[in-house]
Amino acid sequence: MKRTLCLIAALVMLLALGGGAAGENAYLIADSSQRLLTEGELWGWNYEALGYIFNEIFARHGYVFTPGGSYDQYFRRQSWYSPNADSRNDRACYPYLSNLEWKNVNLVKQIRQTMRDTGNYNRGGKSVWDNYQGGYVDTLSGFTGVGLKANQTLAVYSAPSYSAWRGANGRASVSTNGRLWAAGYERGWMLVMYETNQGGVRVGYVSRSELSGKAPDLPELGFSYVRATVQYPATLTDDPARVTTALLSLNAGDQVTFLTNFYNRSAWAYVETNLYGETVRGFLPADTVALTGMTDLDLAGDGYIGGDK
Repeated sequence: MKRTLCLIAALVMLLALGGGAAGENAYLIADSSQRLLTEGELWGWNYEALGYIFNEIFARHGYVFTPGGSYDQYFRRQSWYSPNADSRNDRACYPYLSNLEWKNVNLVKQIRQTMRDTGNYNRGGKSVWDNYQGGYVDTLSGFTGVGLKANQTLAVYSAPSYSAWRGANGRASVSTNGRLWAAGYERGWMLVMYETNQGGVRVGYVSRSELSGKAPDLPELGFSYVRATVQYPATLTDDPARVTTALLSLNAGDQVTFLTNFYNRSAWAYVETNLYGETVRGFLPADTVALTGMTDLDLAGDGYIGGDK
């Protein structure tokens, strides 16, 4: 039965036609299931990209990644990827990786471990996002234009709480007479993006209870809330689309909470941290964030012994 699931998943991957914006449907290493990779070529990629190359080998076999996680979001945007229908069988394909694939898996793990041990994350190497085309210009994936009852001015907070940090020196607000996009609701708050007077945009939350008239029909947001580490110095922003206004400078080693990824011309990690003692949410370039416990599959605990790994 497990072998059948894997064969079906492989067939679906070959036949799939949809599932992502243009430019998102290519493999990082198209033939990693057909030839032995080399240390030299793998050192041409940065640390983050090697995590995706590693997991790409399993994605070919329909591996089901942690829902909402960085890998789950990335591979679900690839037309060739078809996750196993029964997530309880997400490890069923392990025995069907070839000996060659296992050797490539271990080589990638070895190089990533060396990068961690030496602190050399090869930041100048090729990135997952070098040829990425998200299909959005001045908005974000997941956000859609909404219309609210006119002549309202709504307070905007960085996170879904009245005690969260608030931009514009504590006065951030949005007029319902202007352009407004929204992604969904979290604990009674609506995640919105709107244009500021300075020509940029701001992403934040307005309380659903403050809305007059009918609230937009939007989904409930499901975030990962995974501990993550900043790999390189980076600037947190609440404007990932136009001006990228700086909120906070973060250093390598700083801890944040990863929520999800958003995409436009770039890939962004949406994270939560603290600013002046208040909860703040914002965006970091996706390649600056390493998810704790979600960088590699845990092969040591899968119980599989066979194969030349």
